[in-house]
Amino acid sequence: MERFTLPRDIYFGENSLEYLKSLEGHKAVIVVGGGSMKRFGFLDKIESYLKEANIEVKLIEGIKPDPSVESVMDGAKIMREYEPDWIIAIGGGSPIDAAKAMWVFYEYPDFTFEKAVVPFGIPKLRQKAKFIAIPSTSGTATEVTSFAVITDYKTQIKYPMADFNLTPDVAIIDPALAQTMPKKLVAYTGMDALTHAIEAYVASLRSDFSDPLALHAIKMIDKYLFESYKGNTEARGHMHIAQCLAGMAFSNALLGITHSMAHKTGAIFHIPHGCANAIFLPYVIDFNKGACPERYAEIARSLKLPGNSDDELIDSLTDMIKKMNKSMNIPLTLKDYGISESSFKENLDRISHNAMGDACTGANPAKITEEEMKKLFQYIYEGKKVDF
Repeated sequence: MERFTLPRDIYFGENSLEYLKSLEGHKAVIVVGGGSMKRFGFLDKIESYLKEANIEVKLIEGIKPDPSVESVMDGAKIMREYEPDWIIAIGGGSPIDAAKAMWVFYEYPDFTFEKAVVPFGIPKLRQKAKFIAIPSTSGTATEVTSFAVITDYKTQIKYPMADFNLTPDVAIIDPALAQTMPKKLVAYTGMDALTHAIEAYVASLRSDFSDPLALHAIKMIDKYLFESYKGNTEARGHMHIAQCLAGMAFSNALLGITHSMAHKTGAIFHIPHGCANAIFLPYVIDFNKGACPERYAEIARSLKLPGNSDDELIDSLTDMIKKMNKSMNIPLTLKDYGISESSFKENLDRISHNAMGDACTGANPAKITEEEMKKLFQYIYEGKKVDF
């Protein structure tokens, strides 16, 4: 038996934030990041809509990128004292992921982080509160997924929490929020979304439900990402939808080693997640293509890329990804990103071992050994064509 889970409600399009006016409840905690939502007036707008709904509000502000275990526990403590019946997270992936994790420890104070990172081991939520996610970036799609990524800075490891319980009750995809992203963030989050869609299309739990979402997201990203990067407002609205579709696909089909590698290098070398995915993706496709050539070739055909054979089509696909990276000033190798050879060699065994244990590795279409993972990292560092 398989399962396909999405938020109960997704509100999208112009002025979709106004849904909050009709919310029923008594208290809401709003979890937000570094201040851009306040600067652009969205936080005030959300608070005013909740006030219209006669809901009291408390803020948990200042969630930093790559949220820590400690910030999660601190936020959960605030929630236990305030006792909200709604948790509302607004911003990029970091505040939404942090709020998801806080939700767990709000409802289960004695639960441990070690238990929370065991895939599908989180107890039943919604005993005290429901969850609304409002993304301001067009990439992570955490507003529709069953995942949250939290960093343990003591071990320097990013842990993906995975459980259908973490899927938000409501997602609000308002295109106005996406207009606030700087160009670099548009590039990184857009390539993150592309990676989500491509990995979902080849992942081990792909299905007839996830495939159409993944493939349509890929087509939309190919059509709108660069225009969004250049600042086209309509394209940014389309990308906000496309990344959400990709999220629906990967939340159910799962991901692969592009994400495993990005999680573990992000924690050590502090590479932004979307940038790491953009660098790794073409190399991982070449590693995986022996396991599912027809799937990657089908992606290339859907994009009308040139090629008469599966191999030619897959080469066209990886070339397209590299061209997209170049067009948005994303480096093509770990070396070009600025990681020194000495630092890379010093950490190679560690990141390879940690990537093997990542929750995403098991869903990768091709099986990989730790030695192969290490070799793949080396090829990506140098920019060599993967031939094993």
